[in-house]
Amino acid sequence: MTTKTTRKRRRPGRLVEVLDTTLRDGEQAEGVSLVPAEKLTIASRLLQQVKVDRIEVASARTSAGERVATDEISRWAGENGLADRVEVLGFVDRKASVDWARSVGIQVINLLTKGSLLHCREQLRRTPRQHIADIRRTIDYGTTHGITFNVYLEDWSGGMRDSPDYVMEHIRAIAGFEVKRIMLCDTLGILSPSQVRTHVAQLTVAFPLSHFDYHGHNDYGLATANTLEAALAGARGVHATVNGMGERAGNTPLDEVVVSLRDHGALRTRVKERALADVSHLVEVFSGRRIAVNKPIVGENVFTQAAGVHADGDMKGRLYESKLSPSRFGLRRTYAMGKLMGRASLEFNLQRLNISLSREQKDQLLRRIVELGDQKRHVTTADLPYLISELLQTPELRVFEVGDYSIVSNHGLRPSASILVRYRGKEVQATASGDGGYDAFMRALKSVEAQLDLQVPRLVDYEVRIPPGGKSDALVETTIQWEGGLTTRGVDTDQLAAAIQATEHALNVVALHDGRQPRRAKKRTR
Repeated sequence: MTTKTTRKRRRPGRLVEVLDTTLRDGEQAEGVSLVPAEKLTIASRLLQQVKVDRIEVASARTSAGERVATDEISRWAGENGLADRVEVLGFVDRKASVDWARSVGIQVINLLTKGSLLHCREQLRRTPRQHIADIRRTIDYGTTHGITFNVYLEDWSGGMRDSPDYVMEHIRAIAGFEVKRIMLCDTLGILSPSQVRTHVAQLTVAFPLSHFDYHGHNDYGLATANTLEAALAGARGVHATVNGMGERAGNTPLDEVVVSLRDHGALRTRVKERALADVSHLVEVFSGRRIAVNKPIVGENVFTQAAGVHADGDMKGRLYESKLSPSRFGLRRTYAMGKLMGRASLEFNLQRLNISLSREQKDQLLRRIVELGDQKRHVTTADLPYLISELLQTPELRVFEVGDYSIVSNHGLRPSASILVRYRGKEVQATASGDGGYDAFMRALKSVEAQLDLQVPRLVDYEVRIPPGGKSDALVETTIQWEGGLTTRGVDTDQLAAAIQATEHALNVVALHDGRQPRRAKKRTR
């Protein structure tokens, strides 16, 4: 007798909308100011590639630069059929915010109202009844001019804690207006996850026909957890910013909440996870706010295994992997090299460069890397060809070399660079000018790509680090990120020399990847 077994098909989870407010609330981070071209680039990336549902791009009635940026974004959105997905923060001022939004082509206003009795009385100096009347007048004026409204409840968390009756009456009144969404703000990030779940559930039960969004802040480091709890309690939308940018400790990070909703809440969003890393690094560059190397999802080191036992387990059976696979985000797992590494870590890195060594050579190389780690020296995959060349006397692995260079900078004149490079037996010279010494060097290098038959990777980011308390003769570390996820470092007392060293390392990695290097490094005899 045969039996048929059927696998129960998993039903897709409830859809949760995602509003990204990097360009409004995120830009409130101290020291961050995005110019119109940058804001337009981020807006288009978020809507077209990341696929967030909506973006909030500015506050009404702010600077002239904000007006220009908002006008450019709204014009672009209209041309691409996305006008209803671009929103601005507006104020309860009857005509002013509405007129400002209309002047820049915005169709949706997120109206800032007071979600606590304290804010209503102390900041507005209005009674709850007066505040509701002001809100009605603003919404009535806006709707007659084609504006769609969502409503923020600023300090909603404080209201639920100290004046819950006020909150309930406030929402009851707003629910009777022409409002699409009611947005619950934990403005100071004061709630715990259990409090968020309790308060949001209370409102979704009391107002089942209303669409609630949750807007969290990270003052206690709980923004992602709180946002997940809000969605599980019935919130239909959540707010976030790229890299968690925002005032004080910032907002809910976009990447973290999207992944948490899916993995821990069985909830769906429209966000494309493979686009999260790219937009994260784009915002990092434009904002000047560095991403912590241990930042979940997009941090430089979050998919790097440092302990040798972890690399060994991955090699034998992927024992140290979870749902947070780097391939899910278009990234790659790496294995750190240092005093904690083992043979498996070295093997992974050699495979990445397509280099084969004997067991004896690997042991010798491993001992050297561990020794450098004990000396607090940082070793990367890009350093391996140099270590192998020096340790095993195999210069054939250093296939690209900057033989000589001269960088000239004069006041009032563009810097120029003359270089001599060697690659697989070829020696080529070139000269170019640029906007800086390193730019001139790179232009000269790019000019000989065809002659060398070697493609110079595109630079993505450039960082210089001088040790705290360093003097004028201190070693400078230059770290360069290249397209394709490659990161190289150079160390020298001269910043430009360190950058050129990092570039030379990158070109060797690119060259070794093309498969034309010797498959086995042979130890030379003297």
